[in-house]
Amino acid sequence: MGEEELHQLIAGCIKQDRKCQKMLYKAFYGFSMGICLRYAGNRDEAAEVMNQGFFKVFTHIQSFDTSRPFKAWLGKIMMNVSIDYYRANLKMAYTEDLEKAEHVSDGDIADKNLNYNDLLAMVQKLPQAYRTVFNLFAIEGYSHEEIATMLNINAGTSKSNLHKARQKLKNMILKADSSAGGANYNNGMDCTPIVAIKAINMNGVFLNKGIRE
Repeated sequence: MGEEELHQLIAGCIKQDRKCQKMLYKAFYGFSMGICLRYAGNRDEAAEVMNQGFFKVFTHIQSFDTSRPFKAWLGKIMMNVSIDYYRANLKMAYTEDLEKAEHVSDGDIADKNLNYNDLLAMVQKLPQAYRTVFNLFAIEGYSHEEIATMLNINAGTSKSNLHKARQKLKNMILKADSSAGGANYNNGMDCTPIVAIKAINMNGVFLNKGIRE
């Protein structure tokens, strides 16, 4: 979508034009769902969070600064709505499976050419507390101090949850690799390698910052 067309849609959304809202929703559905899926436990939950996000987009779009990238603004809203959903389930998130993290060696794991959906499914299997901290630290790039403020926890809890998330993900990757007999997951397939959790060019983020200590 070109910048001129995007600005026209935004102008229409400011006027609460339903057609423009529908077109904007359709144009950025995949981008928004991709963000929400990383934080959600399943696709239905991600869709619920994403729709809450679009509701905020349409009710606050007049505050969007058109001199800035729209995707960055939209992505921040989707991330914040995902965190709000997490906060609403905070008690459950911290009492669910917090002491059941499986431990494996902290040694380096060889880079795996898993496809995007495989790794996304692994992240979604993490308890919500682990999943949220992992995404904020390894993918979004926030510090533990910033995460602590965002989630109303302390930095030590953020570090602990990241460590446990890493251990679980390491274990799942090793188990998947063992089950596949060491096979190259996307050998001959046209898919994005999951070194990054996002289906975009973030080479090395997942294993280098997300999994390794």
